[in-house]
Formats: sequence, structure tokens, C-alpha cells
Amino acid sequence: MTTTLTRAAARALHATKSYGEGETAVVALDDVTVELESARFTAIMGPSGSGKSTLLHCLAGLDTLTSGHIFLGATDLGELTDRQLTLLRRTQVGFVFQSFNLVPTLTALENIRLPLTLAGTKPDADWLEAVVETVGLTDRLRHRPSELSGGQQQRVAVARALASKPAIIFADEPTGNLDSRSSADVLGFLQRARLELDQTIVMVTHDPVAASYADRAIFLADGHIVDAVEEPTPELVLDHMKRLGA
Repeated sequence: MTTTLTRAAARALHATKSYGEGETAVVALDDVTVELESARFTAIMGPSGSGKSTLLHCLAGLDTLTSGHIFLGATDLGELTDRQLTLLRRTQVGFVFQSFNLVPTLTALENIRLPLTLAGTKPDADWLEAVVETVGLTDRLRHRPSELSGGQQQRVAVARALASKPAIIFADEPTGNLDSRSSADVLGFLQRARLELDQTIVMVTHDPVAASYADRAIFLADGHIVDAVEEPTPELVLDHMKRLGA
């Protein structure tokens, strides 16, 4: 299995995803082709039902296509066995969920190290220290999730996604459950991970302010990519979203 990264950290090639069959079938992705560059922060945006979360889940190997191809680096996910796909997700992919998905009985540090623990590998001590410092959790590592604010819990989730040195991090509405201050904290940490740790980040969001932290925003509508913006600002993103009827 080849896992060497090309310039594109991830690619969708003629990606189509349908749910159901016949007249009741719903097409979530319709012949989508897109490249997501390595060491860049990309926001995926679009109206509800546009296919943005489906695209993210397929890119991350959490869902499969009806037709087409998904590549992580040079690896075609469609050619992997279930075991190979699980191993690739564990070693190459970090995922940040909107709902944090922390284990309540574990400390912040134990949650951060959980993917490595499950994989039976030891963390790179210098990298882990850099990640913890980047997300500002040095003094909260012994706290359990119930002892942390929502923003701090999401920072733990971001650090967990970074801990295994993944080739790419996918974030699905990572600020959807946070207030504006906590959202700014988490987005700032994702941005710093891109700038200081050279991390590749792909984030689904409906928030123009969140998208402005990215290097690039791509827009979906009705399962198609319809537009892209470099160096997005909240005003520019909002204008594009209005045109899409979002």
C-alpha cells in the first residue's frame, strides 16, 4: 500500500455518492473532482444538504463512494481492504467531530494519547509537547472532560487529532457547539497547526467567520463544487453563500 504524499494531500476524482435506489435515490455527491493541497487549510462550505459533510466523510475514509475515487496522497481508498483502511485512518488521518467525542473517564492527556494507545505505539514526546503547547492545554492535562469548558474540550479533540502526526486532519463543524470566544480559540489553534506544524486541515463549516481562518474556501451546491475562493474573508464568503441561497 503506497502512502507517500503528493502535493495534493487528498483528492476526489469523479466522486459520486448516492443513498437509496431508483426514484427515491438521493445523490449527495454528483461527479465531484477536487484537490486539497498539502500544508493548507481548506474550508468546505455550502447550504444544508449540499453534500459538504458527505464529501468530508468520504475523503476521510469514513464513508464509501458509489462511484469514482478518493485518494489520500497516492493511495486510492477504494483499493484498500477494511483492515488496510482502518490502519490508514489510524496512522494518516485525524478527525475532529462537532460533538468532541471525548472519553469522560480519561484525563485530557489520556484522551489526546488515545489513538496512539489503541494503535499500541508510543507518542513522539517532542511532537506531543508541541501539540499540547500549540492548543494551550499544558495546565489542563490532568483534568477530565467534565472539568473543562466546551472550548477546552474541543481543544483536547484537536490535540488528539494531531497527536499521531497524521498526514491530514478533517474537521466536521468543529465550532458548531461553541460560543464565539471558544470558536475563535479553536479556529486559531487549527490555523496555528497549519502555520507552525505544517499540518493539512480540511474543515466543513457553515460559518463565514470560521471559513476566514482558512487559506481557501470551496463551495458546494446540490452535490457539485460550484466555486472556490482564495484567502477568504467573512464578507466574501457571506456574499458567495447568499448567491447559493444558503
